[in-house]
Amino acid sequence: MLAEVLIFVPSIARFRADFMLTRLKQAQIAALTQLAAEDMVSPELEAELLANAEVYNVVLRRNEVRQLVLSSPIPGEVHASYDLRMAGPWELIRDAFSVLLDPQNRLVRVIGYPVQDAGTLIEVTMETKSLRDAMVDYGLRILALSALISIVTAFLLFLAVRRLLVMPIRRVVRHMQAYAEAPEDARRVIEPTADVEELRAAEEALQSMQTQLTGALRQKERLAQLGGAVAKISHDLRNILTTAQLFADRIEGSADPVVARAAPKLVGSIGRAVSLCEATLTFGKAEEPPPQLRRLNFAKLADDVVEGEGLASAGQVTCLIDVPPGLVIRADEEQLYRVLANLVRNARQAIEGKGQPGTIEISAGEAETEWWIRVGDTGPGLPPKAREHLFAAFQGGARKGGTGLGLAISAELIRGHGGRLELARSDEDGTEFAIHLPKQTTDQTA
Repeated sequence: MLAEVLIFVPSIARFRADFMLTRLKQAQIAALTQLAAEDMVSPELEAELLANAEVYNVVLRRNEVRQLVLSSPIPGEVHASYDLRMAGPWELIRDAFSVLLDPQNRLVRVIGYPVQDAGTLIEVTMETKSLRDAMVDYGLRILALSALISIVTAFLLFLAVRRLLVMPIRRVVRHMQAYAEAPEDARRVIEPTADVEELRAAEEALQSMQTQLTGALRQKERLAQLGGAVAKISHDLRNILTTAQLFADRIEGSADPVVARAAPKLVGSIGRAVSLCEATLTFGKAEEPPPQLRRLNFAKLADDVVEGEGLASAGQVTCLIDVPPGLVIRADEEQLYRVLANLVRNARQAIEGKGQPGTIEISAGEAETEWWIRVGDTGPGLPPKAREHLFAAFQGGARKGGTGLGLAISAELIRGHGGRLELARSDEDGTEFAIHLPKQTTDQTA
């Protein structure tokens, strides 16, 4: 529309100016005819000359003399005068629209320069009806031509948009739908072909994402198969190790001092192997059962964990419990016990690995929307490599020989409660984990 306005407005103003200049030329020819005949033109011929020029009178200024060359009766008063000699673009546009928007037939005086140096000024009186009719006709033709150009332009734009945008986007959508049906099939990964830079970048990003996802799905399938095999092996190995553990317990009572000294190490090694098999079997389950949320006294649960981990009596590792006696939280008691026991056990092992006395602290409290639990220790802190994959199975082990299953299982159990397990801090002063349990859950029946 802006282009239409920028084309139409100056065009209609130029047309009006050219129309008036044409009338001045016609009037000048009629006037020169009168002057050439030296006043021998009859009134009938004079009227015919004025009718052909479509004016009422013609005034010429020649040799500093203003002369009424042709004249006829004027049917009314002159409405306005237009001097084309000094008119600028804005004045021409204004005057053009004043004529175009005025439906009445007016008498106007038009002043301009004669052609071929036939004088210094020519002036005529004319009606605006023929001028306005010609302007309306010209404007309609301009609008029709502009509409045709707009239609052609819109059609070409439609084809361009369809070719450059719509068709490539449809192609991307088809590839996404086909890939969703069989994401493991690498043949369905999109090949970037778009000509538009932004669409090509989107196709390349989609190709990278699909390639990574296909690889991840293949790896997941292989890991699932491997996990099934490991679960079967762990099950049978646990049974074998349990039998070996029974015999190792009997060896501890041997009278041979060498055997007696080696027996505890053997029992400890077998016990760790059994624990590894049990952890592998637990993690290998399809999913943990949903938590049975019940209200429980957290101070009593913390005491049970400390006693179960053998930290109730004085030793190298001291455990402190900073929990309000009346604190009641809503959680699955068995699952929360497993999480706390795992965190306390990891903290104890970290302190024992440091070779110096240390402290484990269990604290808890509540806010407006959640309960929080913190388990901290004064151990050496986690190494940077362990922090990168802290809650990933088989990758987040912080101690030598660890599998990282404990923290992975603990994080999964807390997520089942709608909460989160996170590393609050870990530095040379120790490590602290934080558990956040929401008070509001989607299931309010517990």
